[in-house]
Amino acid sequence: MNTKNQLPLAGVRVVDFGQQIAAPAVAMVLADLGATVVHIDPPNGPTWQHPANAVLNRNKSSLSLDLKTSSGLNQALELISNADIVIEGFRPGEMQKLGVDFTKLRQQRPELITLSMPGFASNDELRRDWKATEAIVTATCGAFTDMGFNRVLMGVNPSFSPLPLGSSYAITLATSSVALALFEREKSGRGDEIEVPIAAALMEGLSYNSYVVDQLPERYKTMRELEIEHRRENNIEMDLSYDELQEYLDPFFRTYTCADGRMFYCVCPSHRNHAKRALKVLGIYDELVAEGLPDVKDLHAPISEWDGETSIGVYPLPKKWADIISKKMKKAFLQKTSEEWGVIFGEGQIPGAPHRTTQEWVNSEYSKESGLFVEVEDKEFGKMMQPGPIVWFENEADAMLTPNSREDVDFETALNRLQQAIEFDKSPRPVGQEIHKASGDGWLKGVKVLDLTNVIAGPHSTAFLARFGAEITKLDPITPLYDPLIGILYTFQTGVGKESALVNIMTEEGREVLERLVKEADIVVINAPERQIKPLGLDQETISAINPEVLFCRLDCFGAPRNGSKTNYIGYDDIIQANSGIMSRFGKPETPEEHAHIGTLDVNCGFAGGLGMAIALYQKRKTGKITRVRTSLAAVTNIAQLPFAFDYEGRAPFNEASGREALGNNELSHFYHTKSGWIFLDSNEGELATLATIKGLEGIQECQDLGEFLRESFAKEPSEYWLKAFIEVDVACAEPISIEYLREHNSRVADQTAGIDRGSFSFSIYPDHPSGHCITQIDPYSIRPSEASISAVTPAEKFGNSTETVLSSLGYSNSEIDLMLEKKIAAKGWSNEFLPS
Repeated sequence: MNTKNQLPLAGVRVVDFGQQIAAPAVAMVLADLGATVVHIDPPNGPTWQHPANAVLNRNKSSLSLDLKTSSGLNQALELISNADIVIEGFRPGEMQKLGVDFTKLRQQRPELITLSMPGFASNDELRRDWKATEAIVTATCGAFTDMGFNRVLMGVNPSFSPLPLGSSYAITLATSSVALALFEREKSGRGDEIEVPIAAALMEGLSYNSYVVDQLPERYKTMRELEIEHRRENNIEMDLSYDELQEYLDPFFRTYTCADGRMFYCVCPSHRNHAKRALKVLGIYDELVAEGLPDVKDLHAPISEWDGETSIGVYPLPKKWADIISKKMKKAFLQKTSEEWGVIFGEGQIPGAPHRTTQEWVNSEYSKESGLFVEVEDKEFGKMMQPGPIVWFENEADAMLTPNSREDVDFETALNRLQQAIEFDKSPRPVGQEIHKASGDGWLKGVKVLDLTNVIAGPHSTAFLARFGAEITKLDPITPLYDPLIGILYTFQTGVGKESALVNIMTEEGREVLERLVKEADIVVINAPERQIKPLGLDQETISAINPEVLFCRLDCFGAPRNGSKTNYIGYDDIIQANSGIMSRFGKPETPEEHAHIGTLDVNCGFAGGLGMAIALYQKRKTGKITRVRTSLAAVTNIAQLPFAFDYEGRAPFNEASGREALGNNELSHFYHTKSGWIFLDSNEGELATLATIKGLEGIQECQDLGEFLRESFAKEPSEYWLKAFIEVDVACAEPISIEYLREHNSRVADQTAGIDRGSFSFSIYPDHPSGHCITQIDPYSIRPSEASISAVTPAEKFGNSTETVLSSLGYSNSEIDLMLEKKIAAKGWSNEFLPS
């Protein structure tokens, strides 16, 4: 039997009209999971001519249709009539103008699921009709402006990056929405009409960069933040060099040069055990203790109550100790090569990794042996290394590791494949099955999730589910593992929509609490490698013995479909950024730099976890099968680098725009100064004749130096003039906007709505946030179904706030709960304050 027919989406039929990256990639992920996908290009071929199309269109049958002709439109509609899901990524209303009206199609077939992925939201009256290329969306969403503390201190603003972040977040969000709609359809027979604007997806991806805590205590400000404040208050220019900047970085959160002249990224702040292990393997722990390095016992107490000035496990460290520790760590790292330190840190359960380029990542032994990259025999490029799946089922992923090359077919073949796909569906919905009326409920109403995760990726995966109606219980130990910056501050995003309980599961009574929670749960989620969870009794086998019906989701750092040398290495977002080439691209290999956005990969790993859980729920509902879904930071880094994460013999050099001096991809896709500020032009040589019709750009086709011509021309008029001129001729152009500006102009006091009616940008202000601070944060608004509801999530509550409520719901009496609190089996908080001062 063909094992691909056993993949979770076998029998699901998809028609993919997507171009560029986001929409085709959603169809690619569905195809990776077993769906039968027909991809449709316009008559002249893909609108984005790029080798990455070989990745985006694998496992698909591709053909060209001209929807502007009656025959082409009729063929497209016939394909759609045989599909479960239809995907498009054009400007709002574009498909309708061509004769493919999703609303009308769903009136005829309510079971149909449609997905639209415009650059800007259809209810964004200002921007909906803009030519929304990847860079235009990125510029408009603030991702090129004030890009992180490093770039601010170096005076680099705007700051270009070629990573397609908007598309990468939209891929996981949109695929999740389709999977959840399939889950709902198994219950009601109804599909849905869904919109996921790329701009809204990007804003949700940047959620940790956009939320604001009024009157944030000084203890949470890093050396870089303090230096920025100092320079602004004293009108000092932001002009630090790369080398000077390094001395403003925490010693446990920075790059070091090794014996081979290559760089190693150490990321173990905020966790007492990780930092101590690092100092010990570097051979400098004892001498630091001898020099008086303090050890504060309770990092969650206010600083005024500390029994020392700082401690290992505090982030950020005060400059005095940061300088002392950094000096010793620099010397120690020079004793071994970057690869040697990679093994020492990995085997020693210490977060850290050598900096590598994307090409090294693609071709690394671990990437190949683990299935993070797979070999595809492409029709054009021959043997090609391509990214592996972003989600998979544990012990069932082999069928996903041998994808088929993209294939050109004729209409009859494409139609036949869609019609035959239903034969692989072991439990198709009966013809004539009653289709219920739309309930208006969330897709996950009544689904119970037990969250055993920490930091960002894991907790974000469950927070993501809250908007769909899932009931989430967050269970944490009574003694925190992380200091308040990582353990509390990030919770304002990861803790939304959850009840928080604190229980020591290493005690007999605490274990009983865990078992009762597992028995009630539909899904258990944890983020850790197998090596860590087995001793805690949190592995799949142990959990399944408690509740055989429970689904299990696991996220980690280096996890992959197959085990390999790094399977059990622990780490964070930054570790994969360094090891996969993102930092080498962002800052150049000789001066690598963290991509500026907090949670660049963490957030997407969370969305991917949500996708995996949606697929697992769908499969269980359809077939009764209980599965173990997986994803990892290592897997999702590949969709953040889709235009670069592949290799084949004869491939052109990996020479895309990189480094802090880069202001664009080429002269026609570039930042330029105008008379009043900056604009980003995202054009191409095919539009030169159009550009020549704009007043001020006459002669562009005859100029010898295109870059110099544009620099001189743009400087003569203000940004407003150029933006209007380009919009009129439908050439992509935008003004870089800061997240601060977007937040200021798109925020309202929280009103119990999700913000999906507010265009491409929507923030809520919580004046009475449980933390005691006024908090402003992005809304859960990127996924916009027509029939299912999206809930405004409740603000994050203090850790342990719901301990008594959760224990009571499990059947414990008041006296039993009081005894557990007294014996410190359970707790109602880590400190008196939500966010310690």
